[in-house]
Amino acid sequence: MTLNMRAARHADLGRIVQIYNETVASHSVTADTEPVSVNQREAWFTAHDPQKWPLWVATTADGHILGWLSLSQYSDRAAYSGTAEISIYLDEAARGQHLGSQMIDFVAAHVQDYGITHVLARIISVNAASIGLFTAKGYEQWGMLPGVMEFTDGPRDLVVLGKTFA
Repeated sequence: MTLNMRAARHADLGRIVQIYNETVASHSVTADTEPVSVNQREAWFTAHDPQKWPLWVATTADGHILGWLSLSQYSDRAAYSGTAEISIYLDEAARGQHLGSQMIDFVAAHVQDYGITHVLARIISVNAASIGLFTAKGYEQWGMLPGVMEFTDGPRDLVVLGKTFA
């Protein structure tokens, strides 16, 4: 399946939140421990200025949203202005179909349009599929934060992968 990528619209926020919330209970994709609401994600959505910090949705040919992708500001300190954090989330039914790979390729093709030279992916260490995907796309381990997340079923390490696009 080939995805279409387009800029997210405010009307997409409900679907974006729905896809995100599918991952919360696994304790392997996000550090949130409870589902979030659309209202809670309003400021996050607004922070994704399409001119610098884009937020895209991945759709089927008929417009059904299967996932989303964002490049978020890593830090508000000036020296980090070219560094973004990437987030990719796919609908449960769309996982395992190489769609994440297409989304990472999309970022590689467009990241420099936004003045971004470095992309970081923060991945929970038990998420072997995501680590494998990013590694296959040329991301390298730039850091490891042992035990920094605490879930009801125990601590989790955070792996930081990165890639330079300069």
